[in-house]
Amino acid sequence: MSRTVSLSIDAIAAGGDGVARNDGLVVFVPRTAPGDVITASIAGKGHFARGTLRSIQRPSPDRIDPPCPHYTRENCGGCQIQHIQYSSQLAAKQRIIIDAMARIGKREIAPPEMVASANEWRYRTKLTLAMSRRTGGWIAGLHPYDDPGRIFALADCPITDRRVVSTWREVLAASEFFPNAASLRGSVRWTADGPTFVLIGGTRWSDHARFFEAVPALAALYWEPEESARKLLGDRRILPSPAASFAQVNPVVATVLRDFVVESVMSYRPERVIDAYSGAGDLAAALSARGVTVTAIELDPDAARWAEQLLSPPSRSIAGRVEEVLPRIPEADVAVLNPPRSGVHADVTRYFEDTRSARAIAYVSCDPATLARDVARLPSYDIRTIRAFDMFPQTAHVETVCVLTLNASTTRNSQ
Repeated sequence: MSRTVSLSIDAIAAGGDGVARNDGLVVFVPRTAPGDVITASIAGKGHFARGTLRSIQRPSPDRIDPPCPHYTRENCGGCQIQHIQYSSQLAAKQRIIIDAMARIGKREIAPPEMVASANEWRYRTKLTLAMSRRTGGWIAGLHPYDDPGRIFALADCPITDRRVVSTWREVLAASEFFPNAASLRGSVRWTADGPTFVLIGGTRWSDHARFFEAVPALAALYWEPEESARKLLGDRRILPSPAASFAQVNPVVATVLRDFVVESVMSYRPERVIDAYSGAGDLAAALSARGVTVTAIELDPDAARWAEQLLSPPSRSIAGRVEEVLPRIPEADVAVLNPPRSGVHADVTRYFEDTRSARAIAYVSCDPATLARDVARLPSYDIRTIRAFDMFPQTAHVETVCVLTLNASTTRNSQ
């Protein structure tokens, strides 16, 4: 049973909700800002409760009017903190990292340096949308944060590159050639060759050639059928690259982050480096160019093959799961871990903890919670540096680089 209470918002939680306390309850309220005094209806058991914002009695000085109409009109869940001024967004993300490391990682850290994004808006070079067949055709859009089963038609996304949004309009104009399905997903990404499109879902796509012809701006067309591997169905590129593989959506910040990782790794003067979850191999190639022997490991076979072309022997790229490949390759002086949001497999941290072969580990994370969990699994390593990079303005997400070094008191293979 819910009740309406008055709350003072103290902070922003990892998912972007405001945090308040009421009669021993920790209450999470979306679309609030630190310093807000609000009324909210709350419901919950134990020590935690969810709240729904009812009114703002006294707005925080950090609160601003969000410029995207979808943010308030449709409660778009793509952004979480668009209603907070940018400097305060950075402070909130800094606190999220500190809290995660203390609560989950059991490590006390100083406030990490925050590297701001050069662009607060129009920085995304990739946009993934859910698509639903409606009377009269397809719509493509996002989900409201308070109704994740619903899709609203997206008119614009102001954190996304205008070229990507424009390509999405061209894609939808040719949606009559989509597979026969009730729902699909799609992703437009801007690359050096132009826009690429990945269609996700469906079991049969007989009109893919007509679709590709109807959208001449596309550089490449991929399809990921249900329960099947990704396929390249159309290609207008001169030199095909792994355009459907993972890449950072904020390339300007990604370059700054990569340079920081390269310099951090090279500060240890390594002879051998393991680059785990290496993607298309940009970091591995940068390290190899510095004279380091790099072993890149990547699950995506297209990305791994592309990385192989960037590396010269004795550096190499291996396609496979990191936890399965690590025991089969030579040990390295330094390791780079750049896993997906779920973090590394427990066998990966166990490998480094058991062998203590790497003098340093540079862990690149897009989720402070899984970073903290994995750091807790590495008690033989101390935190040397943590730096945060705001890859995703207007959202609660943050990219963090944590450089770990082997404890001075720890000797290799000691028990």
